[in-house]
Amino acid sequence: MKRSRIWLSVAVSAMLVLAACGTQTGGESGAPGGSDGASDDGSGAEMTAARLQLQWAPQAQFAGYFAALEEGYYEEEGIDLEIVPGGPDVIPQQAGSAADGPEFTISWVPKVLEARDAGSDLVNIAQIFQRSGTLSVAWADSGITSPADFADKKVGVWDFGNEFEVTAAASAEGLEQDVDYEKVIQNFDMLAFLARDIDVAEAMIYNEYAQVLEAENPDTGELYQPEDMNVIDYNEVGTAMLQDAIFARASWLAEDGNEDVAEGFLRASFRGWIFCRDNPDDCVGYTTDAGSTLGAGHQAWMMNEINPLIWPSPDGIGMMDADQWQQTVDISLDSGIIGEAPPEDAYRTDLAEAALEGLDDATGDGFTRGTVEVTPGGE
Repeated sequence: MKRSRIWLSVAVSAMLVLAACGTQTGGESGAPGGSDGASDDGSGAEMTAARLQLQWAPQAQFAGYFAALEEGYYEEEGIDLEIVPGGPDVIPQQAGSAADGPEFTISWVPKVLEARDAGSDLVNIAQIFQRSGTLSVAWADSGITSPADFADKKVGVWDFGNEFEVTAAASAEGLEQDVDYEKVIQNFDMLAFLARDIDVAEAMIYNEYAQVLEAENPDTGELYQPEDMNVIDYNEVGTAMLQDAIFARASWLAEDGNEDVAEGFLRASFRGWIFCRDNPDDCVGYTTDAGSTLGAGHQAWMMNEINPLIWPSPDGIGMMDADQWQQTVDISLDSGIIGEAPPEDAYRTDLAEAALEGLDDATGDGFTRGTVEVTPGGE
């Protein structure tokens, strides 16, 4: 039995407001996890209500969760899941930190480290992305090929904690923002870059980089090509920071029965990502059904680039790479994102380890990136 419950979250004065959208079934919005949030799915089995706060609006970045919902994996774990989309007005780590907030939250690790520094008790319970998707993109004729070349340039970044990898790389080259280079807050698109209003732009490999490739080059009348740009990959630069992870509040996990709910949630989510690795076209469809407004061509690109950020997962999907964690912490400290190192219990692996038991091919050994055709405008 497939069930779809997608909810829209908007932050208003630090309060989480849930408004239903799409096809909905099941219990009431905002019901907490645990025994008090139990509902009946019609089969007589008791279901536990839980919410998942996404970092952004529905797109293939979250396809594994949509797939797990539509394939019935959460239901098999006894979880009646509501997926709460984010967006430019939602700060997921803030929503997830609230005492009445969603039980599970998707966010980038440095953002949550910053929130923990301010008192949040969010704990990383599964590190989904094994690699960073952050790039900086410059035109091939700009002479910018590395962060050292940011000097005297207009460097576009997003704010809200999305800029840390870029600014850390510049800092490592001895460049101080707004002294040695101009930091420009760009919108979550590539319009300023395409207009050459900035010299270099921040882009996710699964989203904004594709937006450039989907745009027409006015000089040729054809779509831009990869050779038209210089791309800086922060995995190669050495300032890559851990991105999409699943977080839960330590206080919630400590309540009776909630660790079991978390383990079931992780197992279903892992199965969803395994499904998307093996059935990317189906997952593009599930993402569209979840309310994504992006074109099918763009979603296909995104799905094709999200999978390599997860697979292979050498120790199993969701497991933490301790070296990458330490690199993220070190950069956060050096960049002043946090004032002190987080405690050892800022992440835990036991729930992911338990969820991995019995799952087939949870490492993705031998995974190779597929190919997709770039389409005009991502349509």
